[in-house]
Amino acid sequence: MLIKNAKIVVKDNETKIVDIRIKDGKIKRIADFIELDGDEIYDAKEAYVMPGGVDVHVHLREPGFTNKETIATGTQAAAHGGYTSIFAMPNVHPYPDNVKVMETYQALIQQDALVHTYPYATITKAEDGQELVDMQALKQMGIRWFSDDGVGVQDANMMKQAMELAKANDVMIVAHTEDMSYRPKAGCMHEGKRNHELGLVGIPSETEYKQVERDLQLAYQTGCAYHICHMSCKESVELLKTYKAMGANVSGEVTCHHLLLSEEDVNNTNDKMNPPLRSKEDRQALIDGLLDGTIDFIANDHAPHTEKEKQQDMVQAPFGIVALETSIPLLYTNFVKTGIFTLGQFEQFIAKKPAARFGLENVGHIAEGYHADLVVWDETAGVIDKETFVSKGKNTPFDGYKVAAQIASVFVDGKIVYNKPGGY
Repeated sequence: MLIKNAKIVVKDNETKIVDIRIKDGKIKRIADFIELDGDEIYDAKEAYVMPGGVDVHVHLREPGFTNKETIATGTQAAAHGGYTSIFAMPNVHPYPDNVKVMETYQALIQQDALVHTYPYATITKAEDGQELVDMQALKQMGIRWFSDDGVGVQDANMMKQAMELAKANDVMIVAHTEDMSYRPKAGCMHEGKRNHELGLVGIPSETEYKQVERDLQLAYQTGCAYHICHMSCKESVELLKTYKAMGANVSGEVTCHHLLLSEEDVNNTNDKMNPPLRSKEDRQALIDGLLDGTIDFIANDHAPHTEKEKQQDMVQAPFGIVALETSIPLLYTNFVKTGIFTLGQFEQFIAKKPAARFGLENVGHIAEGYHADLVVWDETAGVIDKETFVSKGKNTPFDGYKVAAQIASVFVDGKIVYNKPGGY
């Protein structure tokens, strides 16, 4: 495959037009002009060609909840949205908490996944916080990321033991930080102004940052590699900044929806997610934290649910929105196009930094020798339409939003896995 006329980012907002030769799934050569040598041609027509997105926080729902999503539909949605590597969260059934289950899970991924898919194992068996999994045995299978996503590890002693075990095995703890002692039973959105206007029970920021503080202290003590999921409040940002300055091996992510929306945007169950959309002050702290390097990159927390589930009232409806197919166009439109992010930062937040932090080799850059995992996109205006989603989930707050970019094509290991309708 020879990609002609690709616009790649050199630095900041500087770009250049190049040709890219792909061989055996990797980038063989990049040059201003490459002569044909029996190649299949893809003409990028001077559209942007960037490293495929790397999303470390995706709920594929399979096994156990295939009415919401499957490995096939979820990874197709990833390709549609410009993501070529994703990490599947472990809150599925059966839980991937032992070698036997993980073997079956990996075989299913190998069979059905359209993009590179890396499964998490749980930290504790069945995510019940009582007994640690065998990290050593799971690492021997190639599993280097452990999370009790959705519930978090409530007991501090158990989390310390988990971190000590993770440190001994050189694997990463990835934490959903939620101290349930701070979360009211009927809590369904941020405890601020808007919840009182709607007559709903709020979830205070302490629910997140108190456990962030506990975990960062433990990570610093144990030397464990530790990553914070979906940060949402200013206190979490300040804590992460403090512990990074102290030399802790810690990192954090933020979602597109927490960068774009705040509590004032909450109107219905498609605005209900966990952690909730917080204040405008929190939102600005997240943007600032991303720009100054405190927060490392952007992840999506893609969380599909059925329409019936989301048609319940705000208290009963499940938390979560779909995001794989909307994030890149929304981020470009609202942050790159407006000058808040440079194109270079955009690549860093979407691909380079998550690939590096999660130890993916030869992924996340357009460079010779790297995997030919690429997303082609252009500045074609469009409107987000949930009915065009490949994901089974249509639960998005962004339906009808105007965007200034669209995904044209996506390559995984040099093979086209998505082309926009009508070709390119």
